[in-house]
Amino acid sequence: MSESSPVVCITGAAGQLAAAVVRHFAARGARLVLLDRSTDRLRQHYPDLANAVLVQADLLDREQVAQVLAQVGRIDVLCHLAGGFRMGEAVHATNAQTWDFLMDLNARSLLHLAAAVVPQMQARGSGRIVTVGAAGALKGAAQMGAYGASKSALMRLTEAMSAELRDAGINVNCVLPSTLDTPANRAAMPDADASRWVALDALADVIGFLASDAARAIHGALIPVLGRV
Repeated sequence: MSESSPVVCITGAAGQLAAAVVRHFAARGARLVLLDRSTDRLRQHYPDLANAVLVQADLLDREQVAQVLAQVGRIDVLCHLAGGFRMGEAVHATNAQTWDFLMDLNARSLLHLAAAVVPQMQARGSGRIVTVGAAGALKGAAQMGAYGASKSALMRLTEAMSAELRDAGINVNCVLPSTLDTPANRAAMPDADASRWVALDALADVIGFLASDAARAIHGALIPVLGRV
């Protein structure tokens, strides 16, 4: 492992999408910083992974995120995969708990990560940031108002960051997957045609492309990743 190998920070690293993204970057020799709320979960998911730093942090605690990532040091690529989905109430019945949960998880977390990572990327004059929005957040849907708003907020933040940082040599982009092919989604929708969903390794390839030098001319893109639709 070379000191010149890129350092890739992956949030939500104990999740299923993250496992595919970890495989993608590990196969290409990256040094990995895997961030989740529990290092125990990370050890369970990656018992034999070499060249990885396991980091425990609550993404809603701005100071904690800043402290742990300052200890890590250089980060060349931030893949912000942490987030969540929840069907909710109708807009007129949406309660504060649902709204705060989704806005915190899907939008506020990015603010805290950006505060910790962007200044050091600016100092080096380079960096890649990839976020995960949602194809379903391109328009409103019934019982998904809070979810759609939270993912839309993340997408707007991604675009704003790109406009602010492109002249500093930092590329900021977002993938917009449709339904992911996960065991949980298969269990929740047993009659659906999962062959039309987005395979996790396929989405990982798109994320990896956006983090690579091949995507150096792409800024502020919201890229749909829709599977076989």
